[in-house]
Amino acid sequence: MIRIEDLETPSFLLDLTVLENNINDYQNDCFDNQKQLWPMTKTHKSSYIAMMQNKAGAKGFLVGTIDEAEMLADRGIVNIMLAYPYTDFRNLERIADISGKANLYCAIDHPEHVALYSDFFGKRNQICKTIIIIDTGLGRFGVSPDEAGKFALDVTNTENLELFGISTHSGQVYGCSNKEEVIRQGQSGLDRLEMAKQNIEKEGIELEIIACGTTPAFDLEVKHNVTNIVRPGNYVFHDNIQIILGSAEEKDCAFTVQCTIISKHENHLLINCGSKCLGLDKGAHGVSGLDTYGLVKGHPELKIVSLSEEVGKIYSEDPDRFNIGDKLQIIPNHSCSSASMTSYLTGHRQGVAERIIEIDMRPNSKKPIL
Repeated sequence: MIRIEDLETPSFLLDLTVLENNINDYQNDCFDNQKQLWPMTKTHKSSYIAMMQNKAGAKGFLVGTIDEAEMLADRGIVNIMLAYPYTDFRNLERIADISGKANLYCAIDHPEHVALYSDFFGKRNQICKTIIIIDTGLGRFGVSPDEAGKFALDVTNTENLELFGISTHSGQVYGCSNKEEVIRQGQSGLDRLEMAKQNIEKEGIELEIIACGTTPAFDLEVKHNVTNIVRPGNYVFHDNIQIILGSAEEKDCAFTVQCTIISKHENHLLINCGSKCLGLDKGAHGVSGLDTYGLVKGHPELKIVSLSEEVGKIYSEDPDRFNIGDKLQIIPNHSCSSASMTSYLTGHRQGVAERIIEIDMRPNSKKPIL
């Protein structure tokens, strides 16, 4: 029996009980509201965790990379949705191969995608299952709700493309500073998604899939009438950003980075955990008021003020409370990026290490044949 405090540091820890509770809580909310849960796998990039989600009741998965899609298809997952468009030949070849194993839905948002995918799949005598990305306020990918009807017509009138639905990611909620702002931004995004749906239906087109998903706005999205698929990702781990946005509490955070205090100077504790463990992420879309690089678990009075690559600096009003050699657990600001910085997580219960969980869907996990 190995206790987590006996592990070398830095170490990437996953509380299995909290993980299971998070998976089951979100899945049960989907059951209660008659929605399908298609989790975003870019958060954990682990086939083991994906299979936990699948066993709990997930009907499909949203993926951030083709590597993730290939791994899931090889594991027998039937329904897989790409989050972004792909346009280079090799990636399209991989997509076509996966489409022979699973219901793979391609996400598009530009007229050139329509022509490209039609030509590519036509040459292979395949049909491309298509989802239109709708811009509901983030201003990244997406067709505007006003243009959604015309774009949908173009897709349905194109050979080798079959339109199944629309999707959006209301990532603008990550620019909020509290739960009330999240609700306002989330509702605005859902209103725009509903507008897009109505404009497409006016053209006589029926949609099988209407998908959205963010962890901060999940409570709103899972109850809204316009959606039938929700696609949160961060919920399995949660992190400091979710705490700030009111989506989670410290007890809900399953993923932590354990480090050791390696030196002390004046009011600063130096730890063997830097940007290559925690990242410099303060939110992909600019979380308001975030002035630290993580939350020291059990010590809200501590503030991580700077990170070099392998060392972090924590400010403490009372550094004498801590000794060199003490171990701390840090909840990262953004667990998705932090979890991708390691090859494995140590799963534990009540501080006892139980299993190694491989991060086996990391970017470039499939090497090219040269």
